[in-house]
Amino acid sequence: MTPSSLRRRVIGCLTLKRNIARVTAPATIVDLTSLPPIPCPCGIARRALGDRDEFPGTVHLTEISSEARQHYHRDHTEVYVVLQCAQDAVIELDGVAHPVHPHCCVLIPPGVRHCARGKMTVLIICTPNFDPDDEHFD
Repeated sequence: MTPSSLRRRVIGCLTLKRNIARVTAPATIVDLTSLPPIPCPCGIARRALGDRDEFPGTVHLTEISSEARQHYHRDHTEVYVVLQCAQDAVIELDGVAHPVHPHCCVLIPPGVRHCARGKMTVLIICTPNFDPDDEHFD
C-alpha cells in the first residue's frame, strides 16, 4: 500500500465516521408541565431528558416552596434560570443571600450549599443526569 492510498483510506474512514456521527436521535419536545411532580428539597420538581443519551444532564421545572431546604451536591453542577419570583426572592449560596429576578441565572458548582428562599419558579439544568443520592444535607 502506498502512502497516498493509505492517506485516502484514512480520510475515507474519517469521513464515514463523521457521517455516522451526524445520524442522531430525533429531536424531542417535552411539555414540562405535563410531567409528574416529584418532591425535592426545593419544593416540587418536574424532571425531563434523563433518559436521553445525547444530552448529558436533566432539565427540571421546579416550584420553590417556603419549606425549601439548604443542600449541596458532590457531583452535580446546576444552573438555575429564574422564570418567575416574588420581589423578595433570594438564592442563598454558601450562606450568602443573593437577590434574584426573572430571567437571571445562577451557576451552582458541586459543593456549594444552596437554597432558594421566597416563592419562585425556576428551570434547573443539572449535569450530569440528576441522581437523588447526590442531594446532601448538613
